[in-house]
Amino acid sequence: MDKNNFSYYIPTKIFFGSGMINKLGEMKLPGEKALIVISSGTSMKKYGYLDKLCKLLEKNSCEYVVYDKIKPNPTYKNVMEGSEIAKKNNCDFVIGLGGGSSIDAAKSIAIMVTNEGDYWDYVHGGTGLGLPLGNKPLEIVAITTTAGTGTEADPWTVITKEDTFEKIGYGNNDTFPSISIVDPDLMMSVPTKLTAYQGFDALFHATEGYLANISNEISDMYALKSIELIGRSLAKAVNDGNDKEARTDMALANTLSGFVESTSSCISEHSLEHALSAYHPQLPHGAGLIMISESYYRFFMDKVPDRFIKMARALGIQNAEEPIDFVNGLLKLQKDCGVDELKLSDYGIQKDNLEMYAKNAMDTMGGLFELDPYKLTLSEATSILEHAYK
Repeated sequence: MDKNNFSYYIPTKIFFGSGMINKLGEMKLPGEKALIVISSGTSMKKYGYLDKLCKLLEKNSCEYVVYDKIKPNPTYKNVMEGSEIAKKNNCDFVIGLGGGSSIDAAKSIAIMVTNEGDYWDYVHGGTGLGLPLGNKPLEIVAITTTAGTGTEADPWTVITKEDTFEKIGYGNNDTFPSISIVDPDLMMSVPTKLTAYQGFDALFHATEGYLANISNEISDMYALKSIELIGRSLAKAVNDGNDKEARTDMALANTLSGFVESTSSCISEHSLEHALSAYHPQLPHGAGLIMISESYYRFFMDKVPDRFIKMARALGIQNAEEPIDFVNGLLKLQKDCGVDELKLSDYGIQKDNLEMYAKNAMDTMGGLFELDPYKLTLSEATSILEHAYK
């Protein structure tokens, strides 16, 4: 593909910076009654983020209903249940408040409020039927409280169908948020481990998008800047959660990684991790990516060596001359963030099942394998997981 040829469409209005959440008290909102989608955890209530949002909506004469059942890997059940609550309460737009799980769920719920049938009718891949949407989804407002998925700046939503062990991404031009709030003040309370897991998820969105065979000049620009910010500030944010400058860098890196997702794509690293966490939903997505990353990038480093050298330099290794320099920089960053000792076996993943996971990745999200800079076989995908296993 000619990298000078590209299409660009990111219709989201993004408000970035300290205190930007307050804009919700005065701006024109997409509707008059919101379904607020949050996780089943306690952080949105504990740190006052939900209360803050509710007061801002009240100030703006907007009604709301709260749906607080979202799992760390949001499920098909979450989507169908949330959409029924939205319809029952006549909600006319959806707000995702929290990390990628809540915002992804909000996007999928927005689809099912306006469309008939079953969410999996519209999903492409696996047992999904890939049907076209009959109606536009409700408009979506994304308020991210983590620096991880970039979902506030892309159309993608990843949902798990637990009974079939399928974790599949889906999206179209109508699932971009219409408004996104990226306020680093909301990220100061993210715990150390989650800061690391989410930061590496953002990093891999950028690196995968840079390696994808559909990358282009625009996506490359966003990807390299995202990698640079993460190399400079992730370890700082992990080791001192109150470092506002580091948190702001990571918030921007995260949003830029969403731009990468909108102008390029993830590749098979994400498919492989989705298979692992589809079978083991207690596995945090970012942690799974960290654990397979060394093996994955070692495999690909001789396929596009120049790109690896440029990623290494962006990561902060100014004198990088070899593809291995990126892998070494990645391992150093993992050590600096205290996540270098993670083990797949600690999450119940068994070595005998690695080929099954690789096959699941190809069956459910095989499209991402088509975007790799080199076409993986099942044997090679399994080998990547085998070399990552400990």
